[in-house]
This record gives sequence, structure tokens and C-alpha cells, in this order.
Amino acid sequence: MTRLGVPHAKEQAEESEQRQLEIRAKFFDGLANPTRLRIVELLLHRGELNVSQLVEATGVSQGQVSNQLACLKWCGYVTSRSEGRYVYYRVTDPRIRTLVELARQIVADNAEHIRTCTNLGISADRRGR
Repeated sequence: MTRLGVPHAKEQAEESEQRQLEIRAKFFDGLANPTRLRIVELLLHRGELNVSQLVEATGVSQGQVSNQLACLKWCGYVTSRSEGRYVYYRVTDPRIRTLVELARQIVADNAEHIRTCTNLGISADRRGR
């Protein structure tokens, strides 16, 4: 820090990188919820679906599906369009398909290690989110 309290360029770059790291971690948090991930997988597999179809496919309440869709939409994972009285959701970015498929492959190769990892076993709800 300079004498006037203004951070040096190096400190600013480090702070910027830390913010970007936090955003990337938050990106993965978006898919860390099993219901959100299931919704994304369903949309990737079946294309556009409305809330009623997602409720039926997931077995989760309409309120929960709507809340998870709002999160997914806010973060840019899904987009929606209205048709009559229905709102249809679809995956926004085709790279999400690649990401989910890579995750499936990595999990297949490391399932037992991931399953038994005690540091990853704390659900978002138990962390106070």
C-alpha cells in the first residue's frame, strides 16, 4: 500500500484475482445442489420443460422447483420463454452440457473417493445457506 492508502497495482491484481476465484467457486455452488443439477440434467436431456413437467420429473414440490429455477436463471444457467400460460426453461449455454458430461466422467473415475470425502459431505443447508 502506498503512503496515501492507495493499493499498489500488485495488490489490486491480487484482490481482483481473489474476487474472480470466489465467483468461479460460486459458479460451481450453483450446480452443487442436487435439485438444481437434476433440473439442468433434465433440461439437457429433454430440451425445454415447464415447471409442471420438472415437478413431475424430479418429484420435488412446485415451490422448490420454482426456487431452484430462479437461482439457475439468475446465475445464467437457464433461460425461459413464455408460451400461453406456461413458461418453458432451457439451458442457456451449450458449454453447460460439456461441463456436466465432464463431471459425469470424472465422477465415474473417482466415485468412491468422492463418496468418502468427509470435507465435501457438508450440504449447503448445513453450512447455513
